[in-house]
Amino acid sequence: MDTIMAEYTFREVIAQAMSEEMRKDESVYLMGEEVAEYNGAYKASKGMLDEFGPKRVIDTPIAELGFSGIAVGSAMNGNRPIVEFMTFNFSLVGIDQIINNAAKIRQMSGGQWNCPIVFRGPTASAGQLGATHSQALESWYANCPGLKVIVPSNPYDAKGLLKSAIQDNDPVIFMESEQMYGDKMEIPEEEYYLPIGKADVKREGKDVTLVSFGKIMKLAMQAAEDMEKEGISVEVIDLRTVRPLDYDTILTSVKKTNRLVVLEEAWPFASVASEITYMVQQKAFDYLDAPIKRITTPDAPAPYSSALFAEWFPKLETVKEEIKKAMYIKA
Repeated sequence: MDTIMAEYTFREVIAQAMSEEMRKDESVYLMGEEVAEYNGAYKASKGMLDEFGPKRVIDTPIAELGFSGIAVGSAMNGNRPIVEFMTFNFSLVGIDQIINNAAKIRQMSGGQWNCPIVFRGPTASAGQLGATHSQALESWYANCPGLKVIVPSNPYDAKGLLKSAIQDNDPVIFMESEQMYGDKMEIPEEEYYLPIGKADVKREGKDVTLVSFGKIMKLAMQAAEDMEKEGISVEVIDLRTVRPLDYDTILTSVKKTNRLVVLEEAWPFASVASEITYMVQQKAFDYLDAPIKRITTPDAPAPYSSALFAEWFPKLETVKEEIKKAMYIKA
């Protein structure tokens, strides 16, 4: 039987995933700023207030520390809250509840309590929003034991991974992008789940491995297509999940291609790319035919000026140049 497919936007599949899980389990609910009456700041909860009512789709005050703490306590008492941050930059106001309570309560209670909770919302840059609203915080949260961190790059992955996150018994950080909410894609009409912690080989290749995640995956895929025209076969891996990180898929690819480039929209110091680089040299050093290349934003806050931002954000030409350097080809 053929799978029935239909086209949906990223914001629509986020609402679908939450609604499908809320219909199954009354302990699942959504809370956050403007998620109810306004249908979500990015319309990612459109129609949910009408279906589930104000007790399960809850508008909160502008108080991330407060409603994050309420959600953690609620999760410890048998509920499965979904907390929407208008941006993960605002999650820093409530980071104490995430890091010191949600991530640690299972270990600190000797397993008496778990914390099945999803913190979701957009991460990284989204145009001219300034330095305090353009931070990629994936590696910050991935550094903390007890948290799972998911950063999908497309609507199909987002829906399957969000449904898995809602059913997970541990706290999950689910990071989206303001610049992806309008992205469209055909996805199955039937229900599906994607496993947390499993990367996806988006494009097979034999000459060099390119690893990325989130919205910057578009740059990775375009670079691979352009390199194909120049006779360079690039294997593209979408991490999907930053923690747990799927080392095996990366190592298998590197052992085949013998070269690695990591593309990430984040500052270079203590980045996800840094962790990948260490693990690959530790476990596949003898397979490497060239130094690992890392592409990140500069080690500086995001500028507001559109001209400066264009220079700050990783560029397609830079990705292609680094791929060529890994191949010892002069750019």
